[in-house]
Formats: sequence, structure tokens, C-alpha cells
Amino acid sequence: MPGAVKVFGSPTSAEVARVLACLFEKDVEFQLIRVDSFRGAKRMPQYLKLQPHGEALTFEDGNVTLVESRKILRHIADKYKDQGNTELIGTGALERSSIEQWLQTEAQSFDVPSADLVYSLAFLPPPPAQAQLGGGKAKGAECDEQDGGGERQGRGGGGRNGEMNPAHRQKVEEMRQLFEKSRKELNKVLDIYEQRLDEAEYLAGDKFTLADLSHLPKADALASDPRSLSMIQSRRNVSRWWADISGRESWKYIKSLNRPPSAEAPF
Repeated sequence: MPGAVKVFGSPTSAEVARVLACLFEKDVEFQLIRVDSFRGAKRMPQYLKLQPHGEALTFEDGNVTLVESRKILRHIADKYKDQGNTELIGTGALERSSIEQWLQTEAQSFDVPSADLVYSLAFLPPPPAQAQLGGGKAKGAECDEQDGGGERQGRGGGGRNGEMNPAHRQKVEEMRQLFEKSRKELNKVLDIYEQRLDEAEYLAGDKFTLADLSHLPKADALASDPRSLSMIQSRRNVSRWWADISGRESWKYIKSLNRPPSAEAPF
């Protein structure tokens, strides 16, 4: 269909998921063209013309082509302001400036440490079984410390099969350091959120906006691991906010799309 909105990418990508959530909130019809980011040169030729460097996302809307998810959110909310959720971008200069402020906070202060934290946890061994079963769960901050420090005991000093090889040991140590660094940075950001959400229902005010929507993919990744979920649950207002925004029908539907591209797909 000429002029139709097209999204190239996989819903498993945070950038793509962010855009899809906005399109669903705005009731915008679109075509999702699944592109497996891990297939390199086998990707469809028309996509490689749009994205010669293989980025995770390309968005087409008529003659407009965009590749940065937050710019795409602003485009969708502006162009389709009179349909679907009409409050995503605000209705006046004051509301818009508040939304923009929190969009920038998400991009500059929340996005990187949350991604680094999730990345490091993928390499680090799980916390002790008793912590997972609830032994230390009631102590939110203490559990965080246990999770970070406990990694060294998991494999760092030698696992079931004895000592690790030096390369593996070095990688685990690098990931432990990344975990500690990103956890500290993210705790500072979440403390600011906790204070803000004590004053308002959502980040930019009393309405769900792009400021909240933009957090969904990375916050969802944090919520998927008990070691990072505790950072959300230990903050009353952040926990309430997360339960609210993650329960939206648009996000539930995006989650249902999070499957790898079909093996039969031509790209």
C-alpha cells in the first residue's frame, strides 16, 4: 500500500519495540517487516539499501525515513496527534517541555546503564539458591549487594570443574565491574524517579506520555532478572509506576510479538 507506515526490524529489539508500542497507542496502521539482525548479508536487499550499516530499525512513513527510535516517537505523536492516545505528546508548551525533559533523561541517563546492567547479568552466574528462594529477598538493597559480590563466588574462584581459564576469569571480572558501575549509576537515576513519582502519577505529569513509553523496553529487560528487578521493587513509587505502564494493552501485545523471525522468512 503506497504511503503506508512500515517498520523494518525485529520486535526483540528495544528500538523497534519502543516504536511499535507508540504505533499501537496511536492506532496507526503499519506493516512490520521482520529483519533478523543476526543474519548479516542475508538480510533483504531493500532493507540494506535503507540501512547499509545494518542498524536495528528503519521506519518509513510515505516520503519520511527515520532510524532513531525517539525521533520516530515524536514524528508519530505529532503527525497522528488526533487519533488513538492523544495525550502522548502533550497539549501545550508546558506539557511538551516536561515530556521532552524526561525523554532526554531516559535517553541520556537511563538507557545506557540499564543496557549495561542487563548485558553484564547475562554473563554473571545467578545468585545463590537461597537468595532466589527468598532467603534475602526482603532486604532489597542488601540483596543487590549480595548479587554483585556473590558473582565472585559463583565462578570467579573456581566452579564445579575447578579453576576457570584466564580469559574466562577476566571476562567475568570485567562483567562484575560493569555490573557494579551500571548498578550505581542506575540507582541514582531511579532515586530521582522515585522522588518525581511521589509528586505525579507519571514522569511528565498525571498522564501516560512518550516520557513513560520510551522506558518500556529497557525497564522490561531489568524486570526480567530478579537481581535487577529488586531495584524497581525496592522503590514504592517506581514499582507502582512500572506495574502501571507495563500493564498497558499496547505493551502486552508487543511482548507477544517477541519471537525470532520465522525460519521460512525470505529475509
